[in-house]
Amino acid sequence: MPSFQHLLLKQFMTSAAAPLARRKPSVGAMRLAMEAGALFQFVPWRVHLESLQLDNRLDAEWLRPRNAPASRVMLYLHGGGYVLGSLNTHRSLVGSLAQRCGLNILTINYRKAPDHPFPAALDDARRAYRWLLRQGYQPHNIVLAGDSAGGGLALALLLALRDAGDAMPAAAVGLSPWTDLLLPLTVLRRVAREEVLLLEALQMRTWGPLYAHKTPLAHPLLSPAQADLHGLPPLLIQVSTAEVLFDDVLRFVDKARAAGVPVTLQPFDGLVHWWHLFWRLVPEARQALDQVAGFVHKLWLLPKTEMERPEDAADKAPRVARRRVA
Repeated sequence: MPSFQHLLLKQFMTSAAAPLARRKPSVGAMRLAMEAGALFQFVPWRVHLESLQLDNRLDAEWLRPRNAPASRVMLYLHGGGYVLGSLNTHRSLVGSLAQRCGLNILTINYRKAPDHPFPAALDDARRAYRWLLRQGYQPHNIVLAGDSAGGGLALALLLALRDAGDAMPAAAVGLSPWTDLLLPLTVLRRVAREEVLLLEALQMRTWGPLYAHKTPLAHPLLSPAQADLHGLPPLLIQVSTAEVLFDDVLRFVDKARAAGVPVTLQPFDGLVHWWHLFWRLVPEARQALDQVAGFVHKLWLLPKTEMERPEDAADKAPRVARRRVA
């Protein structure tokens, strides 16, 4: 049963859903609201923040917890339906994930629709991955991760790298990933009685075409669930049984497993979409992030004889310019 804190969160989101559905705010208004909400989201203690630009064109941030290994990294892609979200809106979540995983995390402010439709976001994600490789990070020491649309973008990046013959990362993590932009009408009928879920579904049916633009929604780099999924690295997928994306995520997981991909599915009962963002309030969010950390730690578990000594790690550390944010 969901926690008391989650019930309060859901009640608040439900009360806000009805006015939003009636007013149908513009993308610009919703972006502004998300940015305003981000003013109260702070990076956890002992996680250092550094801002930078990749190739002098793509805004990005490092979130670096104390004593993180120098040679391993996570590339995080934030959610927001390909139209919302930014470094600001997800900084607290990514900082918490960095702290729990004990990893330096690079996160990027990829371009958004409708101003920059497909494949702009995917091109930016690929640019960030290749930038990490140029800094000296080895593919087997990189994990991709993302939430919602960012989770779908991480999966699309895997497919693009595979098809281009590029070296694959060690694994990918999808937090309620948006795996299929072809959200069927049956979903609307299923969630019609819950205002917060109905609003989510209506937004997704609007935002998907904004991102796709002239590309069919079934294109595999838009909807990874429509792709041939062979040859992907291990995946961790977390999803709530109560969210709009649940059925699509299960279909994606089944298809990936049938293609021989190692998939760890972690379902959570009765939670709202994006519950991970509320990790300070909701215990299930902290549990989910701890489980991501467990997956990452297990992924790189090495015998003591193979572990790097601190001086070895320093020698092998990728050369990354550090600039602290004032």
